[in-house]
Amino acid sequence: MNSRDRVLAALGHRQPDRVAVDLGAHRSSGIAAMAYPRLREALGLPRRPTRIYDPIQQLAVVDDDVLDRFGVETIELGRAFALDDKDWVDWALPDGTPAQLPAWAVPTREADRWVYYSKTGHPIAVMPDGALYFDQTYWPFLEHDDFDAIEAGMDEILWSAIASPPGPLVAGKDGDRRLVEGAKRLREGTDRAIVGLFGGNLFEFGQFYYRSDNFFMLLAGQPDRAHEFLEKLTAIHLNNLERYLGLVGPYIDIIAFGDDLGTQNGPTLSPAMYREMFKPHHARMWRRAKELADVKVMLHCCGGVQPLLHDLIDAGMDAINPVQITCRGMDPAGLKHDFGHRLTFWGGGCDTRHVLSKATPDEIRRHVKELLAIWAPGGGFVFQQVHNILADVPPENIIAMYDAVAEFEG
Repeated sequence: MNSRDRVLAALGHRQPDRVAVDLGAHRSSGIAAMAYPRLREALGLPRRPTRIYDPIQQLAVVDDDVLDRFGVETIELGRAFALDDKDWVDWALPDGTPAQLPAWAVPTREADRWVYYSKTGHPIAVMPDGALYFDQTYWPFLEHDDFDAIEAGMDEILWSAIASPPGPLVAGKDGDRRLVEGAKRLREGTDRAIVGLFGGNLFEFGQFYYRSDNFFMLLAGQPDRAHEFLEKLTAIHLNNLERYLGLVGPYIDIIAFGDDLGTQNGPTLSPAMYREMFKPHHARMWRRAKELADVKVMLHCCGGVQPLLHDLIDAGMDAINPVQITCRGMDPAGLKHDFGHRLTFWGGGCDTRHVLSKATPDEIRRHVKELLAIWAPGGGFVFQQVHNILADVPPENIIAMYDAVAEFEG
């Protein structure tokens, strides 16, 4: 099997010849830019500029030599873009390490913090000195909502206004052509499975527009208005989905949606509210994605969402990440037994809350192999750690984690 075959076998619940591996193919399977230079040094790889793929979370572009070293079989569509030095601007990470940001995503320095402003001048994200990420600071519907302004409001929200590659490189009248050319070039140049990031967030975008507390009150106290908001938001997502998959559908294997629906202790909302408010809209988007292209639908969904899995699968979800195994109800053996024949677990391969940053390399190897023995049989599993590798993770622990996957024989 080549890499794409291996990933598609896992998604098809067929046993691949070895465990399929992901690193950095979406914005919750990556590595913190502060940890990345230390990893390269520990691997004995030459120094390269640390390029920050995701400015909000401060995630690094993972170079091909690292992907090769760890046997990574996935790649994100954005890697086909921002390939020239002129697309990047020198910057410094919170610990002072030199790095580069996308030329279109350079924040403003103000006193003891970095600030991102929207095109209309609102401060939409802030990273104070001592912090490692940008946090949202502006909510377009905080004081007053206007459903005719939903689309324009996306330029006022950090998660949609601060673009990762390809970013504005595919904007303008020639944008469609550049997007297709880049996607085609990547497809022809790799046998890795290609993940196309789309988003299509509903529950989260409600929080991005209203702020979490206000959106929860809208759902509970004004359900008719919440329905109207979600209907209009879904229509915008569907319109974007038509364009996106109409252009890149032939060149990607997986389309990644996002909606964090869980907390450490269980779902953020009840199964009944999910079925009423969100499931119909998820189903419309995921069904349309499969009509437009031969793709599998992956949902990034943090937290203890076991009570929602039946409905998410019914709505069309093929794979879930990051599989947050320390949350209530997210026991790997139980999940594999109950859902393994219908759902691919894209993650859950190493606990990042207690193990990856704190355990010894030998402990990490044992931990990973124990989890692989649960997840790997029968396919339905792509290895990644639980969410991103954070800035404090020692490089020897990262190496031990991926070496354990390579050593595993199921």
